[in-house]
Amino acid sequence: MVTFRDPGGGEVTVEVLGEGPFAIDGRWGEPLPSGRRELRLTVRHDGAAPAPGTVRVGRTLPAADPWWLIPGLFYGENRPAACARIFPRFEAGADRPAEMVSARWGFRADRAATPAVLVWGEDGGAALIADEESPLGPTGLAFEQDGDRATIALLFPYREYPVTYYGSALPLPARAAEHVWQPGETRTLTLATCALPADRHAYAPLLREDRELRLPGAPVTPWESVASAAGIAADGLYRWHYDPDPGVLLETVGFDREVSGTNGERVDRQAMHVGWVSGIPWAVALLEHGLRTGRAEHVAAAEKVIGFVCANLSPSGTFWGTWYRHAGWSQSWTPVKDALHARTLGEATLFLVRALRLRPDPEWAAAARSNLDVMAARQRADGNLGSLHHAATGEVLSWSGASGLTWVAALAEAGGERYLAAAVRAGEYYARFVHDEFIYGAPEDVDLAPTSEDGYAAVLAYLALHRRTGERRWLELARRAADWTLTFRYTYNVRFGPRTPLGVYGFATRGADQASPSNQHVHAYGLVCTAELIELSRALGDPYYAERAAETLACFRQLLPAADGDVNGYRGMITERYYQTDCFQPKGMYLTLSHAWSAGVLLLACEQALAAERAAGLAEPVSAG
Repeated sequence: MVTFRDPGGGEVTVEVLGEGPFAIDGRWGEPLPSGRRELRLTVRHDGAAPAPGTVRVGRTLPAADPWWLIPGLFYGENRPAACARIFPRFEAGADRPAEMVSARWGFRADRAATPAVLVWGEDGGAALIADEESPLGPTGLAFEQDGDRATIALLFPYREYPVTYYGSALPLPARAAEHVWQPGETRTLTLATCALPADRHAYAPLLREDRELRLPGAPVTPWESVASAAGIAADGLYRWHYDPDPGVLLETVGFDREVSGTNGERVDRQAMHVGWVSGIPWAVALLEHGLRTGRAEHVAAAEKVIGFVCANLSPSGTFWGTWYRHAGWSQSWTPVKDALHARTLGEATLFLVRALRLRPDPEWAAAARSNLDVMAARQRADGNLGSLHHAATGEVLSWSGASGLTWVAALAEAGGERYLAAAVRAGEYYARFVHDEFIYGAPEDVDLAPTSEDGYAAVLAYLALHRRTGERRWLELARRAADWTLTFRYTYNVRFGPRTPLGVYGFATRGADQASPSNQHVHAYGLVCTAELIELSRALGDPYYAERAAETLACFRQLLPAADGDVNGYRGMITERYYQTDCFQPKGMYLTLSHAWSAGVLLLACEQALAAERAAGLAEPVSAG
């Protein structure tokens, strides 16, 4: 083992795990504004015979209670103890790999939105940063705690341990890439490192600087203009997802219409959530597009979907969770009987409030008031709005997590002092999650896991409060929430095999978000707060957040089927999942199901970007690639 003292404080250890001997030399670069320094390592195999070897670069600090961050992949303990979804969790002193609970973890770098591993202890923290690929193969990111010491590490090439996560509760065996060193072989490895102050939010300027460094090597070339992409997404929603009987947006539709011999109907999900993966939000996007473009059929379809949801409230006064063709209206995706999920209800209500600005309708307004009134009435004294609500009685079945955040935006945008007061109380309660850098509970399907969607909900919430009140505290929370959700956003272009679909099409991942540490695929849901990130930049006088919104919109104007047959689908069919790592499917594949929300959120973002362009009187759209 060789030790290199960081001129900025701390030290880095380098060793080769394998048969030696190896010679190791290193040279430090000049510091950047964040304090980051490049370390250039030269490793030579001096043995007489070929030998496998993994270069491990580590950094250790005192930490009896460490806080970990691998952007998009690991946050603190990562999985709260009460979370029903099984995926990697940190627990001091633990070694229960079958349960995916351990004090030591190693991952391949393409699982991370930025190939970096960070840790904070009692007095400060440290970071190690690399590229996805190295001269020795794919890079690995790792950490472990031993007693009162915490270590972060880079591995060249990667090792995954104690098990490999593949998207299910059943772990796969540990995996490792291998490099066999030849006698006299010399390799140069480049990485970066720095010490961090005690504030966990210190990741924000470091990752922002790192993104700037990666930009020249991560081009994104959209396939379509913003206006063209809007038309494609709208056509997909209307042609494939809209069913006029009874007036729904079907959640998923198969690319292959002949797979079952019944025009694909057996693989189409005959269901609609009121918000989130289907329902009102994406109907509102279709409504806005139809009004702008004069597409009467789109307007009529959107109005029918919104009207169908509003005409069928649960006995407790909120929307239902999900409609099923075979069973009608029912609960949300939760094992808790008769439970409705706060985020899904809140998102449906928020977009219904927005729809009323486009198309005033007394039945819609009555449904919005019913939802807002009963949720405000259930609010706990400390501001918590609850996470699971009984469909019949309205009893709050769970107060855990931050899924009530979306209701903050709905209440704040609804108008009226009573709703605003409830939004303020809730905003104050949920601020603790933002300050803890650990927001969780938004999507129904991953229970209490931290997700990128939690960040979007927080951005929507605190921008809405700032818009209503003008108070700086809400703007600061919106900024912190945006910084956190942007940790899920890929800052580099993952390398795909040349024969994989994503490799063949040259899909660039910069701007895509990791869905969550539990759902390790990239997705487009971050487009839901496109307008808010533009607004945040304007309010702060900082173009950064608008730029991040623009790169996401550029990213998901790739792989768009503009004509039947494109990307093995039909015009407007848009996938939910792009597999940038080995999880659920092999790296380089994409899911051949069109999702209503995928088309809807792209349509929403395009309409928001075009509206921002019109408002600013710009010659070029804000969403240019």
